[in-house]
Amino acid sequence: MNVRASNDRKSAARAPHGWRDALAAVLAGTLAMLVTAALGLWAAGATGLPGGGFPQVVAAVVVMAAGGSVGLAGDAGSLVGAQAGLSVLPLSVTLAGALLIAHGFLRPLRHRAVAGGRELAGWAGRVAALWAVVLVVLSLVARHTFTLPAENLTGDGTGDGAEDAFGDVLGDSARIGFRADLPPTLLLGLLWLAGVLVLALLVSRRAPLPPRLVRFQETVRPAASAMVALLLVSVALGAVAGLVVMVVRGHPAQTLAVILLGLPNLVWLALTVGLGASWEGKVQGPFGLPMPQVLDSVLRTPDLSTVDLRTLAAQDGRVWWLLVVTVLLVLGAAFLMAVRSPARTRPWQHALHLAVALTLTVLLIGLTAAVSARYGLSLLGIGDLGGGLGGEVSLRPRLWTALGIAFLWGLAAGFLGALAASRVHRRHGEVPPDSP
Repeated sequence: MNVRASNDRKSAARAPHGWRDALAAVLAGTLAMLVTAALGLWAAGATGLPGGGFPQVVAAVVVMAAGGSVGLAGDAGSLVGAQAGLSVLPLSVTLAGALLIAHGFLRPLRHRAVAGGRELAGWAGRVAALWAVVLVVLSLVARHTFTLPAENLTGDGTGDGAEDAFGDVLGDSARIGFRADLPPTLLLGLLWLAGVLVLALLVSRRAPLPPRLVRFQETVRPAASAMVALLLVSVALGAVAGLVVMVVRGHPAQTLAVILLGLPNLVWLALTVGLGASWEGKVQGPFGLPMPQVLDSVLRTPDLSTVDLRTLAAQDGRVWWLLVVTVLLVLGAAFLMAVRSPARTRPWQHALHLAVALTLTVLLIGLTAAVSARYGLSLLGIGDLGGGLGGEVSLRPRLWTALGIAFLWGLAAGFLGALAASRVHRRHGEVPPDSP
C-alpha cells in the first residue's frame, strides 16, 4: 500500500499536463470548429454575403456552437422596425470541437489509475482559462452589419405607388446585423466546456478519477460510454446516408452544408422520433434551415405541425425503417453497456441504469436540437412587411412525453442487453448463482 501511494505521488509530481498541453487541446478544438463552420457555410453559399462578412459569420457560428449567445438586430429607417431572433446549435460544429477538446484533455491523463481532485481541477482550469480567451476573441470578431438595397425589400422598382412609397421610407438605410453577446457567451461557453470535460471523464475507461469517485465508475461509465457510442454511431450512419443522397440525388452543396452544420441535429431528432417521441414546429416564409425535404414538407403548414413517425411516413413510407434502425441501435448500446459492466450486475440493474442514461440522453437532445428563428419587418410596429424577408422556423420536442418513452425503452432494452451479455465472458467477477 505504501509503495502504491508513493507511486501515485510520483506520478502526480511528474504529471505531463501543463499549459502547453492545454493550449494544444484548445487550439485543436477551436480549429476544428472553425474549419467545419467555414466549410459548411461555404457549401451553403455564404461566401457571397455583402460587405465581406463571411469571417464574422463563421465566428458567430462557432460562438453558437459553443453555447454562446448571438443577437440579431435590424434597422430599416425611422418608421420601419425589424424584429429578429435566433436560437439554434449547429451541432456538427459543436461535435467537432467537443471531440478534439475532450481528446486533448484526456491524453495527458492516460495510463493513470487515480488522480487527485485538486490535480484534475488544476488541469481543467488551464483548459478553461485558454478557452475563455478564445471565447472573448470570437465574440469580438462575431459582429457585422449587412446593408440591404431597398429594391431587395420592395421589388425591382416597377411596382405600384404603395411599393414606391415604401421604398422612399426605407431609402438605402435598411440594415441587418448580428453581434455576439460577450458576458452570456463567456458564461455559457465555460459551462459548455465543463460539460464536455465531465462527460469525457465519465466516458473514458482509462481516465483517472479521484479516489472518492472510483467506486462509481462501475455504475456510471458503462452507461455513459454506451450512450456516447449510440450518439456517435447514429451520426456516422447519418453521414453515410447523406453521402449516398449526395451521389444519387445530386444537390451536393446543399447536402454538404447539412452534414457540416446540422447533421447531429437531424440524426438525433430522428433517433428520438424512432423511439416514438414527437416534436412540434413550423416553417413559414421563403427561408428555412438546412433540413430534408420530408421534414420541411411536414413543417410547412399555417399552424403548428406534429413531427413523428406517422406524419413523416405520410410523406415518405421509407421513414418506417427508422423504427428498425432505432431498435438495433438501442439494443446494441444496451449490449455494450452490459458487456462493460461487472458480471455481478443483475439484469434489473442493467435495465435501470440504461433507463436513466437513455432518459438523460433524450433530455440532452431535446435541449440542444430545438430550433427557433424569426425575422420580420413592421411599419410603426404593426404587421409584417417585406415578405421576401419575413419568416419563422421553429422545432421543439414534446419533452415530458419523450422522457417517459425513453425511460421505458431503457428498461426493456437494458434487460434484453443484460440477457445477451450473460453469455459473454467478462473479467469483472462472476455472475451470482441466483442471477438469471
